[in-house]
Amino acid sequence: MAAEASTTRAHVTRTVVIAAALTAALSILLLAFALPGVHSTPSDIRVGVVGSPTATAAIERPVDTAQPGAFDFSRPASEADARTAIERRDLDGALIVGDNGIRTLVTTAGSPSVATLVETLGNQVAQRSGSTSTVLDVRGFGGGDPKGVGLAAGALPLALGGWIGALVIMMTVRRPRALVITTVVFAGVGGLALTAILRFVLGTFDGRFWPTAAAAMLGIAATAFGVIGLRTLFGAAGLGIAGIALIVLGNPLSGLTSSPELLPAPWGAIGQYLPPGATGTLLRNTVFFDGHATAHPIVVLSAWLLIGLAFYAIATVRGRGDNDRVEEILDEEWDVEPESARAGAR
Repeated sequence: MAAEASTTRAHVTRTVVIAAALTAALSILLLAFALPGVHSTPSDIRVGVVGSPTATAAIERPVDTAQPGAFDFSRPASEADARTAIERRDLDGALIVGDNGIRTLVTTAGSPSVATLVETLGNQVAQRSGSTSTVLDVRGFGGGDPKGVGLAAGALPLALGGWIGALVIMMTVRRPRALVITTVVFAGVGGLALTAILRFVLGTFDGRFWPTAAAAMLGIAATAFGVIGLRTLFGAAGLGIAGIALIVLGNPLSGLTSSPELLPAPWGAIGQYLPPGATGTLLRNTVFFDGHATAHPIVVLSAWLLIGLAFYAIATVRGRGDNDRVEEILDEEWDVEPESARAGAR
């Protein structure tokens, strides 16, 4: 009876611990997705102000007083310089102060949310000065997807696609060389498919197909190899780390549905070091801004790819990644009979 009571207590304790752990995980997941939206506020939105020193100062001082830290003002020499800075991703928008009112330059392709903020700022400035504001969208989305919904929705499929693809490849391909080749092929085909859907089905953009496809391929490869490297070297813990980086944190912190500048500091910046955020920024800047400001996301994704490959190579050299050990790990996890056992039976 004592042994039976002890077993019952152990089962109850285990049930409580599992339920508590899963509840904590769900709570963290909810907070990760909801908090950035709830506490979304502008921070350091880069706005150029073109006009006389007196006019620009009259614009900047009231805004800095009313919304400290929301906008980072600069003073381009001309409207042409402001437009060039926007196209190069050095500015998020600009206010051109003229005799006939305010001319507001925005870029919805950079971020519809930020474009709305800059447009609102232009309207407020015009109202204070008793003039009018006209809006010019310097870079917009394609005609089939004027709000860029396809690009904004791409973060989760990229994260889940790389995750699921890596798991399926590890389940079905056991030889290290074949696994690497299969992952590269998956990234290539997946990148082409993703770009084709955005371009020809959703109409999110109109040109630069191949550079955009290359960006998508790099994003998928970085995600997949990151998962493979973490899982093979660190086991189930590595898979958990990958899930946190890609889905729990990577997706809500990507800034694709709004902008990294609208997420609470420092989460927007952190999101750009995770594959979903880096891939989204790389795709956006490649297709809409002629490849400007792509160095950072390329470095981030290349690091994920190379570190994942390095982890996989280390696991192989240390014995966890050799053929027999990989089969043992994966077959235990997926409950599949090892190839070596099948060969012996034959």
